[in-house]
Amino acid sequence: MKEVNEEEANKELEKRYGKAEVLINNDDKMEKFLRKLEKKLKVIPIAGSALSNIPIMISMIKNYIKKEYTEAPIGTIVAIVSALIYFLAPIDLIPDFFAGIGFADDAAVIAACVKLIHDDLEEYKKWREENGIGE
Repeated sequence: MKEVNEEEANKELEKRYGKAEVLINNDDKMEKFLRKLEKKLKVIPIAGSALSNIPIMISMIKNYIKKEYTEAPIGTIVAIVSALIYFLAPIDLIPDFFAGIGFADDAAVIAACVKLIHDDLEEYKKWREENGIGE
């Protein structure tokens, strides 16, 4: 199996921007998508540092959709949803059913997204803390 580099991870992220924008604009589809995502997170054996950002990303999307947190630029929201679409896809660069390495590509794409949106994610964390919103 090959290792996924940052350039490949960014390409995979960008490929899903269109689908991410569709989800962002459809509350019902977004809610179903987030429920599927939460289910998948429960079965991952090891979250790792990159994947550990997923719950905060989900929270940010939920607060954005509910218009409770609107400080994030739309590009940040699109990048997050795009990364989460990739994460949820069962067949990607390295299929998830390969034990031990199946989530390496998912982690690479999530890490690429976090690198792109780091400042906005930190601002969101600060907002959640100031507003007493838990994970």
